[in-house]
Amino acid sequence: MTVAIYKLTASFPASEKFGLTNQLRRASVSVASNMAEGYGRSTKGEYHQFPGHARGSKCEVETQLAISEALGFGSENRQCQRSGRRAVRPLVPDSEVVAPPHCRRFSAEYKLSIIDQADSTAGVGAVGALLCREGLYSPHLATWRQQRKQGEFDALTANKRGRRRSFPAIRDSS
Repeated sequence: MTVAIYKLTASFPASEKFGLTNQLRRASVSVASNMAEGYGRSTKGEYHQFPGHARGSKCEVETQLAISEALGFGSENRQCQRSGRRAVRPLVPDSEVVAPPHCRRFSAEYKLSIIDQADSTAGVGAVGALLCREGLYSPHLATWRQQRKQGEFDALTANKRGRRRSFPAIRDSS
């Protein structure tokens, strides 16, 4: 996408060198840079922040491309697309931005199994390796241990569903 934007903005007027051309180029570089920076982060939680930043930059690029089209910049490319001929440069390139992450929810069984695994580990860094492998942070573990201590997981464990059976009271007839 960035290369396509650089090629497209090369045909913009010189008066836009420090305006729309500069903004478009910086925003398109920001999309790829945010994805790379997120990939280079050490945890999944940190990684998941950066696709959102990249998506914002992508929207910025799309808005600026719409403005440039309205001003008639790069219009020879748009005319080629409308007439059905193959355009040399697409006006709105495809983006490599991934979908946003979904909020994870953890069952009581999962939380208890992670606590048990963390409690049974031996050696320096074993708990950190467990958390990293699961994509969790140490506050998760601390909160879950506190919840276990307070007995909150007992209420979250699977219970039988349905109506409670009531037994008639047995009266002593003596």
